[in-house]
Amino acid sequence: MELPEKAAAVSRMQCYIEAHLDEDITLDDLANAAGYSKYHAERIFKELTHRTPMETVRALRLTHAAQTLQSSSNRIIDVALDSGFDSHDGFTRAFSRQFGITPQKYQREMPPVRWFIGNNIETYYILKGECEPMPKLPIERTMIVTAVSRPARKLILQRSVKATCYLTYCEEMGCEWEGLLNSISEKFDTAALLTLPPNLIKSGTGNTAAGVEIPMDYDKPIPDGYEVIDLPPCMMLYFQGAPFEDENDFGHAIGLLWELMDAYNPKLYGWDHAPDIAPYFNFGADAKMGAKMARPVKKM
Repeated sequence: MELPEKAAAVSRMQCYIEAHLDEDITLDDLANAAGYSKYHAERIFKELTHRTPMETVRALRLTHAAQTLQSSSNRIIDVALDSGFDSHDGFTRAFSRQFGITPQKYQREMPPVRWFIGNNIETYYILKGECEPMPKLPIERTMIVTAVSRPARKLILQRSVKATCYLTYCEEMGCEWEGLLNSISEKFDTAALLTLPPNLIKSGTGNTAAGVEIPMDYDKPIPDGYEVIDLPPCMMLYFQGAPFEDENDFGHAIGLLWELMDAYNPKLYGWDHAPDIAPYFNFGADAKMGAKMARPVKKM
């Protein structure tokens, strides 16, 4: 069985899990989605994702539970039952194993934890060039530009040594940064891949990092391997690309937005690029919303 076929089958199982996470999910269901036997479906899923399908289901349900605890005052037992657990105790044990903190303490303190992000495996191999995407409708060459005023703030970031893009960053540093940084409720926007200006690069590190902006008064623990720097007040131009049909076009959507953004001349509207003020932010791409990025500017 060739890699593209495996990746497509695992992707179908991942999509099934996402679509039916609030329902009972069996290995029979996933095997039917994959189009293979239960044994083969489970084997290739673990081979490519390093988790069994049911471990993935549990990690996603616990992450959704953490998100609910962060954004609501729901009772722990109600969140447990909604997450497919039969008891308060069983949910507490599973939550503690997943995140290293009890759900009660998490709801009270809301520290950063490693939310599980089940990235689509087929998209990953398409970005690596090891799978060929199927022909699809082209993405519209449109872009919305919005000016957003940012106050003085902090930036939590994890530096790389030589990564230059999302793929090489994840290969060097791992992909857990998305779930970890997005678990910070005080963040200004979602976690992003950063292109750092020369004045923010440390010796022995590269210009690519992952990070998230937070208020100046943020005082919760900083995850191991991360650091905090201060950013001055500035204006950020946000660039939003067009929605697209297939999540596997993630990389193409980002590349197209880079192209449109590089061709955009802010001087026509009274702005000039100010790369020494803050990093460039690449927030990734979502099929429903399109790709999103941001760059610092200053008044001319």
